Formats: sequence, C-alpha cells, structure tokens
Amino acid sequence: MSPHMLTPGDIAPVADLLDQDGTAFDWAGLRGQRALIFFYPKASTPGCTQQACALRDVVGQVGGTQIIGVSPDKPASQKKFADKNSLPYPLLADVDHELAEAFGVWKQKQNYGRSYMGIERSAFLIDADGAVENAWYKISPKDTPVKLLQALGA
Repeated sequence: MSPHMLTPGDIAPVADLLDQDGTAFDWAGLRGQRALIFFYPKASTPGCTQQACALRDVVGQVGGTQIIGVSPDKPASQKKFADKNSLPYPLLADVDHELAEAFGVWKQKQNYGRSYMGIERSAFLIDADGAVENAWYKISPKDTPVKLLQALGA
C-alpha cells in the first residue's frame, strides 16, 4: 500500500508532538504565517546535520516563515542535535511516526540489503491558512534551503 502523498492545496496534517524541550508544539500558533516542515531520518547523522545547518543558515532570509524539523528521535536526542548545531527552530519528536505517516513520508527503505521503515527526507511549505503550498518528496539535504528560498522568492 502506497502512502498518500500530499499535493498543493491539501490541508497540512498536525499531530500532538513534543519539541526538543519536551514542550507540546502549538500548531495553532502557525496560523497567519508560512511554515517549512522538513522531515529527516535521524538527528546527528551527516545528511540530516547538513540539511538542518543549511536551513539554519538561511533563517535570516525567510522573513516570517517558521522552520520546523521533524524526525522519529526522542526529545532528548533532538535537544542534543539542536544545541550542538545552534539550530534556532523547533525540532519535533515524531516517535510514533504519526505525523510522518500523515504526510506520506514514512516509507519502506533499503540499506545494505536490509528492509526497514523510516523517514523519506522531504519538505513542505505550508501557507498562512495551513494548506500545502509546495511538497518536495525525496529532497536532498542541500536542495532543501534552495527550494525554500526559490518558493519564497527570496
């Protein structure tokens, strides 16, 4: 069964998730502003660090657009990742992959001949009304900030 892939105009799913400080994330607080939600497989791995730091480096160019990272890591791992890399945005702990499944990024993956379920690195630009503006499935770490800046016209 193939997960549902979101397309522009779809309402972005939400889930009750904790951020890296163990605080419940306030989705309603995003209303009225754009947000980039990016999904990454595992905190503190090379590709995820490259992606998170590249987004950190463009925070000053995205105006009021909120950046939010999501992975299956626990809040303590997210906190360590955020602190080590000076990430100025929330990292959400999707431990039960509820949000990843809703966005269609929890997929069967292969590594060294082993099959397992995990995050397909993806990013979504959400508009001020909570609808998907852009959906980038299978995005590379280095393309994430590039696509965001292009979409924002920055």
